Amino acid sequence: MSDDTIRLVTIGRIVRRRRRLLTLLVVLGALVGFGTSLLLPPRYTTSASVLLPGAWAERELLTQAQIATSSVVVDRTAASLRWSGVSGIRLREQVTAEIADGNIIKISGTADTPERAQRLSDEVARQFVTFAAEILGDKTDPGAVGSPEALRKLVEQTSRRINELAETAGSGSSVESVQTRTELAKLRTTLQESMDKLDKADPSTEKAKLVVMGPAARPTGEAPPTRTQLVVAGALLSFVIGVVAHLSAARVSRRLRTEPEIATALGSVLLGTVDVPAEKAGRRAGARGPRALARRLLGLDIRWDVPTPRTSGDEASRQIRYRRVHARLRDQVPAPRRVLVVVPDGDETAVRAAGQLVAETGTGTSPDGTVGDPVLRTVAVSVSQPMVPDRQDESGAVVVLSAGSWTAGELAGIAEACADARHDVVGIVLAGTVSDRPARSSRRSRKAGAPAPAVAGPAAGGAE
Repeated sequence: MSDDTIRLVTIGRIVRRRRRLLTLLVVLGALVGFGTSLLLPPRYTTSASVLLPGAWAERELLTQAQIATSSVVVDRTAASLRWSGVSGIRLREQVTAEIADGNIIKISGTADTPERAQRLSDEVARQFVTFAAEILGDKTDPGAVGSPEALRKLVEQTSRRINELAETAGSGSSVESVQTRTELAKLRTTLQESMDKLDKADPSTEKAKLVVMGPAARPTGEAPPTRTQLVVAGALLSFVIGVVAHLSAARVSRRLRTEPEIATALGSVLLGTVDVPAEKAGRRAGARGPRALARRLLGLDIRWDVPTPRTSGDEASRQIRYRRVHARLRDQVPAPRRVLVVVPDGDETAVRAAGQLVAETGTGTSPDGTVGDPVLRTVAVSVSQPMVPDRQDESGAVVVLSAGSWTAGELAGIAEACADARHDVVGIVLAGTVSDRPARSSRRSRKAGAPAPAVAGPAAGGAE
């Protein structure tokens, strides 16, 4: 699994075989999302649009958007609204401004009720327009010398003074009076032209009058994330975490899955593979107690990282596999052909396969017509502390196990335990599960109608 590409079939296998666990995770995630929605109050958002007439550069629009959410505008809004416990610092987190098409700035306000959200957006837009007009000179102090209105008044006073000077200069009978009146007339004309040019060039005539494009609409729904979104997000996130956890566990797993790897770890040859009905493994639970019951209810007792069990033809075809293993084993061990069958403790599939292998001993002749099957004796060995009985009259040991259940170190420990007990590992038998549902009715009828085959006594084999 660590070298395989993650495919959709792998994810589908996880969903099928871990559907109970994933369903529980999805429910828990939805409950977490629901609880989070209870901690977060509902939020409502609406927007008010402000039009900026005239020609505006992009940087100027960005500046105006920042002014709309500045501390001055927000503080004035908070002072105007007079909401209990709501200051300008808190409102700054609830107000945003962005540039839309057509020199329009959208000012959005978020509050805990639709009415408050609407009022907040409208008030921020109004305060922004007022403050922008003050900056551009539309609402400055009339007495300020630098303002256009003060400058106009100063020009009017100057023009009146020029008229007074022209009158005191005389009727123009002398050359000096004529020159003085002429110079004053030129000065008045130049001053008026300059004022006209100033009015045309004054940016406040084009950009000062910002327009609020109507009141903000009252929101009809909550702002994201809503309660439904939180519940769905929690359920989806839990499902993804569950699938990713399964894939990560499979990638870091060091369990051997292929026949060459298992044969190399045990230092022996593969005698063959045998089949065990999968549905029987489900009925025969190896462990009991609350923990084992929880594993069965959640489906954790079923391996998801192994291929789907193939469909077995019938029991006769499975017996043929066992007899072929007996035939290969007979060729591997010398007389008296007593063999110790070593099964890792906890490998339920291997235990049942070993029992069937022992039960098939001596049930008939081998495929080549010879007789004299090996006598088998089964022993379960703990993989954490492997201990194999000392050799008595056995000619070797056969290890029966299922693929994908044990690591190379655990199998090497079993091989070392066999070597310490002076047992030569003469072969390996891999056990796999098959689905025998189509053959269930025919097997039951055969059991009911046909007599049981003769089974050898203790000399044929036994299990410890």
